[in-house]
Amino acid sequence: MIKGLHHNAYRCRDSEETRRFYEDFLGLPLVHTLKIEQTKTGRETGVLHTFFQLDDGSCLAFFEAPDMPFEFKEQHDFDLHIALEVEPEALDKMMAKGKAQGREVRGVSDHHFIRSIYFRDPNGYVIELAAKVPGKESAMDPKKSHARDILNSWQTDKRQPAKVA
Repeated sequence: MIKGLHHNAYRCRDSEETRRFYEDFLGLPLVHTLKIEQTKTGRETGVLHTFFQLDDGSCLAFFEAPDMPFEFKEQHDFDLHIALEVEPEALDKMMAKGKAQGREVRGVSDHHFIRSIYFRDPNGYVIELAAKVPGKESAMDPKKSHARDILNSWQTDKRQPAKVA
C-alpha cells in the first residue's frame, strides 16, 4: 500500500534563502517548483512550493506563503527536527563546512546506532545529519530492538504517580 515517502512539506520564510541552505550547503538539488496562484476552491493566492530531492527520490518541500501568517521560531530538537542520512565520513566534512560558514553546528552526538550532527536552517528547523554505526543495524529491527515492549512500558510508567522523595 504505502510505498515510501514522496515529500515532507514545511513553511519557509524565503524560497531563495531556503534554496541556498538545502541546495548550496546540503547539496540537495532543487528539482521542482510549483507556483500556486489559485487554490482548488478558486481563492486567489500567491504561494511558491519548492522540492529538494534526496538520493532515494523523496523530497523535502517548502511553501513560501507571504500573505499567510505563520509563526517561525527556532524549533527544539524534541519538537521538530529533520534527520537526513549521510555516509559516516560526511559528518566531519559537513561539520567543518558548517563551522567555516559560521553556522551553528552541534555534535557529534553518539546515539549508539547512529552518530549525528545538527544545524539550524534559515527557517528555524533543526536539521540532523545522521550516519549509521556499522554493526548496529539491529537497532531498527523490531524483532530485536524490543520497540513495542519499550513503548508499552513507557505508557505504563508515565501513568504512575510520581514518587515523592
